[in-house]
Amino acid sequence: MAELHKNLINGEWVGSDGVENINPSNIAEVVGVYARATAEETKQAIAAAKAAFPAWSRSGILERHAILSKTSQEILARKVELGELLSREEGKTLPEGIGEVTRAAQIFDFFAGEVLRLSGEVLPSVRPGVGVEITREPIGVIGIITPWNFPIAIPTWKMAPALAYGNTVVIKPADLVPGSTWAIVDILVRNGLPKGVVNLVMGKGSVVGQTMLDSKDVTAISFTGSVGTGKRVAAASIEVGRKFQLEMGGKNPTVVLDDADLKVAVETVAQSAFFSTGQRCTASSRVIVTEGIHDAFVDALCERTKNLRVGDALAKDTEIGPVVDPSQLKQDMDYIGIGQDEGAELRAGGQRVNAPTEGYFLQPALFTGVTNQMRIAREEIFGPVAAVIKVKDYEEALATANDTEFGLSAGIVTTSLKYATHFKRNAEAGMVMVNVPTAGVDFHVPFGGRKGSSYGPREQGKYAAEFFTVVKTAYTAAG
Repeated sequence: MAELHKNLINGEWVGSDGVENINPSNIAEVVGVYARATAEETKQAIAAAKAAFPAWSRSGILERHAILSKTSQEILARKVELGELLSREEGKTLPEGIGEVTRAAQIFDFFAGEVLRLSGEVLPSVRPGVGVEITREPIGVIGIITPWNFPIAIPTWKMAPALAYGNTVVIKPADLVPGSTWAIVDILVRNGLPKGVVNLVMGKGSVVGQTMLDSKDVTAISFTGSVGTGKRVAAASIEVGRKFQLEMGGKNPTVVLDDADLKVAVETVAQSAFFSTGQRCTASSRVIVTEGIHDAFVDALCERTKNLRVGDALAKDTEIGPVVDPSQLKQDMDYIGIGQDEGAELRAGGQRVNAPTEGYFLQPALFTGVTNQMRIAREEIFGPVAAVIKVKDYEEALATANDTEFGLSAGIVTTSLKYATHFKRNAEAGMVMVNVPTAGVDFHVPFGGRKGSSYGPREQGKYAAEFFTVVKTAYTAAG
């Protein structure tokens, strides 16, 4: 049996029982064996984070800066190794895996800088002889619960600001992909992070996650995952008066107008809908196309979809890796069947792909003849399945794009400045893309959505301070 990768609690690697982490490109390959924390171990991790908070929250900014900066440098130096680990456990292609690791390094580097940019305000009071200082302070123990689709980027964009602003952390990565988070935590510890400041508890959400939700010592929880679990996080947090941040589902539209450049439209939609196997909350699964360009666009996109190379995530010519696990593959296949039963036409893909190794390979599926009321146009599938909806004009396209319970990302492909400007203002989404894929965001600007997609302050960039700090106003009398 492979070496056991243990949980980190109060600076010690602990754990005896582990489970195998399986490669979705080759289910005969074990990526590693990772411990599962018990409820008691999770409580110990929370206690360790609470005990470490006073010293870390008052630590010098150069200490925090140095740890985050060195962590960034090591991640970048090991980007190929870590990218391969990510691709083996999650199924992203190797270029995507390396790209995600590079982004993690950039995030740590950004927040290393933010440590040195902590600022406040000094204002005069309305009362003579009194001064006012407005500052931000860390809030305490941050519980972090992350999903499987971005195994390094999402844990990083939650941990890095939490640490930069002086909080301590208890993190539970998704059960499917513990390896990437384990590697990042190991790098943090080896680069000088004091014991108890970050605690890693891997395992089942019903055990580890629930224990975190039940603890009054967890000051705030940052969660990314399903809508259903997000609602449970919210309910449990309200019960104990805890701050919470939720990033959940998406049913993101891309509008293609008659004036669009056809090649740009096809590639934008193909990347939005199918790359990373469609397993991105920002993926565009609704393609809303005006009638003048509809037929030519569909024909070209069908050809692109059929020719997408599906295979082992580490193979050089692979464009689309495997689905992450058998349950997600079943969900994808079920929705393909639902779309056909609803009367949509499966124009391309949608079938299992044979490969030299046994894995969860699926040719991306493209539906046409879809209405916005069909389940495949309303429910998040979280796989490489796209639905084309034909509309008359821009006005109908915008109305259709906004007709969803979600509001994470929305895109438009057009050469019209008029329509691009109007769409940016009127699309009901947290992020709007013009002539670029909906799935692809920068690390230094805010990330988040509206409606059922997000709750709480934005993630990433300087806006992360809104969640990971609390504002204090102090009055001082002169003399």
